[in-house]
Amino acid sequence: MSAAGSLLVAAPLVAVLSLAVALRPARPDTVAPLRLAVVRAAVVTGAFAVLTVELLGALRLLTLPAFAVTWLIFVAATVTAAGWRRRRTAAPTGSGAARDLAAVRARLTDRWRTAGRGERLLAGTVGGLVLVELLIALLAEPNNFDSQTYHLPKVEHWVAQGSLEFWPTAIHRQVTIPPGAEYLLLHLRLFTGGDALHNLVQWAAGVGCLLAVARITAQLGGGRRAQLLTAFVLGTTPMVALQATSTQTDLVCAAWVACVATLALDGLRRRAGVGTLLLLGAATGLTAVTKTSGLIGVGPLLLLWGIGQLRLAYLGGIVRGADRDRRAGARVDGPARPALVGAGRVGLPTGGADPVAPPAADDVARPGAGGGAPEPPGSRAGGVARTVAGSVLVVLVALLVVGPFLARVQAEFGHPLGPPRLRESIPMERHDPPSVLVNALRIGHTALDTPLAPVRAGTADAIMAGARAIGVDPQDRAITFGRETFPVPSWYPDEDRVAFPLAGALALVGAALALARPARVSPTAAGALRGYAIVVVTAVALHAAMIKWQPWGNRLLLYALVLAAPLAGLWLDSLFRRRLASESESASGSSSASGRRRSVAVGLAVAMLAGSALAGVLALSYGFPRRLVGAGSVFTTSEWDTRFLRRPQWADEFRAAADAVRASGARRIGLVQQNDNWEYPWWLLLRDADGRPPELVALQSVLPDRPPADPASTDAIVCTGTRKVCADLVPSGWTLTWRGYVGYALPPPR
Repeated sequence: MSAAGSLLVAAPLVAVLSLAVALRPARPDTVAPLRLAVVRAAVVTGAFAVLTVELLGALRLLTLPAFAVTWLIFVAATVTAAGWRRRRTAAPTGSGAARDLAAVRARLTDRWRTAGRGERLLAGTVGGLVLVELLIALLAEPNNFDSQTYHLPKVEHWVAQGSLEFWPTAIHRQVTIPPGAEYLLLHLRLFTGGDALHNLVQWAAGVGCLLAVARITAQLGGGRRAQLLTAFVLGTTPMVALQATSTQTDLVCAAWVACVATLALDGLRRRAGVGTLLLLGAATGLTAVTKTSGLIGVGPLLLLWGIGQLRLAYLGGIVRGADRDRRAGARVDGPARPALVGAGRVGLPTGGADPVAPPAADDVARPGAGGGAPEPPGSRAGGVARTVAGSVLVVLVALLVVGPFLARVQAEFGHPLGPPRLRESIPMERHDPPSVLVNALRIGHTALDTPLAPVRAGTADAIMAGARAIGVDPQDRAITFGRETFPVPSWYPDEDRVAFPLAGALALVGAALALARPARVSPTAAGALRGYAIVVVTAVALHAAMIKWQPWGNRLLLYALVLAAPLAGLWLDSLFRRRLASESESASGSSSASGRRRSVAVGLAVAMLAGSALAGVLALSYGFPRRLVGAGSVFTTSEWDTRFLRRPQWADEFRAAADAVRASGARRIGLVQQNDNWEYPWWLLLRDADGRPPELVALQSVLPDRPPADPASTDAIVCTGTRKVCADLVPSGWTLTWRGYVGYALPPPR
């Protein structure tokens, strides 16, 4: 990486930090304002990165100079905005950056000093896992299977042609699957000239998920311990730990969904301003352009937000509290007051102020802040109209982000969701209740799988027997992806399929209690908690009704797990809170049977948390295909072998074929491959010494209007997969050499 490239790599980080200063909320009663500022900064930076690719791609300027100029302008604008904001909000005596940093350091030191032993253990465990994930992400080369097939090849195609125009290919996913995460990779690819930092996109998304779910927990009434428990449950989940070191896209999608969630929950407390509407729309668009399945979670969240906004408009700002009518601050960005809550203040734990968020305003309506009589009906009608207009704006902004990609797909295939094979392979083709039930049970079985083989076999047999009893074939292709067969073991720590039984079980219990007894889980925000739980349950139900079961389905559920983590954290915190109350009663001689039962529940919860910590550590230590110790360790495995840990037998075959093609002096090289073959190694092996990408042209194409290249027009042909398919395309007189999975063909000597 050049010195200029190193400086450019720092540009996104500088932009996020500057925007976090510029966009930090001014209201003193905002829940977790620093985390909200980071969420806002991430959404703005992500939208800028995506729209930059779209704009420069349309101009055929996907080049390093163009990206460098664009980022320098953006960074200059964010730094200027941050400086303006600091000057505007500075105290009369002024404050410098050093003083600000000192204040942050003092605040963190105070929080650590006032934290209990358990809270320190939770924070230390999560922080340690995040740092280890960063180490692995930096040391390991990209070796995810799908990344070798289509995630990374599409980035190389964009660099080679300088535009986003579709190309002939045998792998339709290179052009039909939403490319939002790859857009972010493209920036790093141009800055560094390679893929050394590609894993950092998912790592950053993992950190973003932790920050967002902690804030969601605070918005739902959780204090510091509840927020740490939420981050702990999510951060120790093997799927999260493993994906945070890879070039998959599920964690990026989950991060954008979590941003929508925390922004939407703010809409239950105050009317949304234009800035919030733009952020909601941008986060929705980023979700759609990254992974369409994430919209299953975004849809119910936006509906909850809309209901909250309409409620505020309809009540004219009046929210009935525990003992009086209170003004909810129906004005745009007015005083923060709970809308869908049971009683008390939002975001504050029982028994004290949240050390993370500033205290909310008191419950008494303040003059000039929405106090007095309810607003007249005309004002309510205006509020409803403003909510409808705001909803339209959210949709329009989302379409601005994802629209260009959908337009290209529509123009290419006549449908914005791509060709029929894509629309029919993953979405459910049957929606009758028995089929949806069977699909949900199979998805749940795979998500909650454990190493206990008898349990796995017994529950799978019961599901299949029950399916047949209600007239559903458990292997029906209309509810099952491809030619896969249920069940499959998913407990092993593999980034593509690892189950999450502990986090899933905790989330299920938390969701059930949030629906049935929300006031016990969060006394200060019972209504908001129940509404959020309904959203999470709805998203999971919609997922089961819309997405076929598949062996890799657990990673598709990652966004739902992220949304559900706050429910687990809040329930665990309420359990420990009641346990402390029971200990106080015992000390006063008033122990009861319920206290003893609560002690058993606390013991089980602690055991599950310990198991979660162990699972997270083992996933990073022995997970696949990136691990710290054992065969394939990032410390002892060579770069090339790391790339092929999924298929080590292919490493020498690719290298030998590439060496022969390079020795022939070929420049225009034909590709022969099938839909799930690895293409990315060719982009690495056939690159020029100066890093210039090779001219790779497909000799097959699944795009009707983009015919493949003529084999006779190439200087050499490289093949993967089936020898017969390759042989049929090799021109007469050429020599075909085959080595198991990889082959190459060269013309006769001239």
